[in-house]
Amino acid sequence: MLEQRIQQQFFDSADLKYAAAELLSKPIADAVSAVVGCITAGGKVLACGNGGSASDAQHFAAEFVGRFERERPGLAAIALTTDTSILTAIGNDYDFNSIFAKQVQALGSPGDVLLAITTSGNSANVLAAVEAAHAKEMTVVALTGHTGGKMRGLLLETDVHICVPHERTARIQEVHILTLHCLCDAVDLQLLGEQEDT
Repeated sequence: MLEQRIQQQFFDSADLKYAAAELLSKPIADAVSAVVGCITAGGKVLACGNGGSASDAQHFAAEFVGRFERERPGLAAIALTTDTSILTAIGNDYDFNSIFAKQVQALGSPGDVLLAITTSGNSANVLAAVEAAHAKEMTVVALTGHTGGKMRGLLLETDVHICVPHERTARIQEVHILTLHCLCDAVDLQLLGEQEDT
């Protein structure tokens, strides 16, 4: 019984990935274009999210600054979820909804990209970061789920919305991780070309 339940988790995850592949390939490709344009112009990617999405933001930044699967110079990315002194100072002195927006205001520049991750599309501090990014003339790449929540109405035509068509947070997060891996792989491809077989 337990093994069947575990297997069902795998099947459900695989089913969603198959269903989402065609739907999400275009917005992911658009996100790649936005990020490559930013990086090649000397810009950076700022990433934020809460809980599991915070981990995804950090995972993404690690793949960019370190490497994904190929050797290359580090790419400029900062996870806005990692500095406990900044997070607690802003949370204490202002409010929790400002913890990412304040960092975007301080660190963001025109032409940078904000990677905004929220499975519901309704995380108030992520939405505030999007508004701050727009004020700084940054492009937003939003990763959401469900119907996109409030994020859908906040994005501009120049932004990219990658919305996973599912209600369950765990499944959405699994596709978000795959999306980030697709993004890293495609950015490397655009910057380095096809990898030769060895």
